[in-house]
Amino acid sequence: MMRPMKLAGSQLLFGEGCLAYLKEIPAKRAFIVTGGVSMEKNGVLPRVIGFLREAGAGIEVFRGVEPNPSFSTVRVGAEAMKSFRPDLIVALGGGSPMDAAKAMWVFYEHPELTALNDLLTASPFPALRGKARLCCIPSTAGSASEVSRSFVISDEAGVKHGLGNMEMMPDIALCDPWVTASMPPRITAETGMDAMTHALEALVSKRANYVSDTLVRRAIADIARYLPRAFADGTDMKARDRMLNASMIAGMAFTNVSLGIVHSMAHVVGGRFQMSHGLANAVILPYIIEYNSTDPRAKALYDDVSEAFDRPVADMVRELNGQFALPAALGDMLNEEADYMARVPEMAQLALDDGCTKTNPVIPDKTGMETLFRRVYYGK
Repeated sequence: MMRPMKLAGSQLLFGEGCLAYLKEIPAKRAFIVTGGVSMEKNGVLPRVIGFLREAGAGIEVFRGVEPNPSFSTVRVGAEAMKSFRPDLIVALGGGSPMDAAKAMWVFYEHPELTALNDLLTASPFPALRGKARLCCIPSTAGSASEVSRSFVISDEAGVKHGLGNMEMMPDIALCDPWVTASMPPRITAETGMDAMTHALEALVSKRANYVSDTLVRRAIADIARYLPRAFADGTDMKARDRMLNASMIAGMAFTNVSLGIVHSMAHVVGGRFQMSHGLANAVILPYIIEYNSTDPRAKALYDDVSEAFDRPVADMVRELNGQFALPAALGDMLNEEADYMARVPEMAQLALDDGCTKTNPVIPDKTGMETLFRRVYYGK
């Protein structure tokens, strides 16, 4: 039976200039969650603060959410929220600040939860919006956390834990391409390939349906066309706009039909070797497309998409990676062969336990997953 779908929160705005909608949001106290200093240096954070002040809100800014956000950061942010008592939480940045803000939001609304495992095992999922609403403003075209019900948070050991529930769907998403214009080329490429991974995994998900298929096919086409333009010229606002919209609709698809083992493996590799999520996805993706093609249904879907590119979709992905100077295999950037290979059994089990694995077209056994981890390292 098909699961109910939810494509976004109560308000979704996109297109250049939509950031100004912040002036229309009623709020007494707005708590902004962001990463490093990039949003301040490029003028985005000051503009966000200015719009919120025009709306009459008091402001507190929580800075320093790291890539692969940790639960210790979530804990500190939630405590700051409890002191400030916001009625609006604004997540500004890439997937990391948005994911962290979602987790902080839950612990702010539910002080009885004190540990990450309290939330991971909570049943039923804690109700939100008793104290605040969440607004997400993406600065990258990749994670789509602004229209996602999920977060990924690392525990004290560096193990990534993903959790999804429609209760965490952001209430407001503002997708303004101007916010993404200062992204450096490398981050543009890595986050863009994250969006491509979302689209191609949702395409063949075991839960895929008519709506998700419609969304991801447009996303795949637009990413393939506009990501090279955004990479080559960050001021190309048409390319920035199309990439942000493609990322958004790929996110609408995957948050409803889930992903696959590219993400399961990337979660593990990223946590163990401190690799950016988008980069790990980009490298792993073509190998899993070929692996999934042993499933007749998945192969038919890939073949259909391939016709638009006049070449196999795995080759199209490899060509994009090459165009962006991304490595062809994990071993090309990890000079840790002995450590990696020693961890393969553990990583394989963690990937099998990842929630994304169950919707992959082909689910490997433990030996098969170990083989895949070795294959993506050596490029064979």
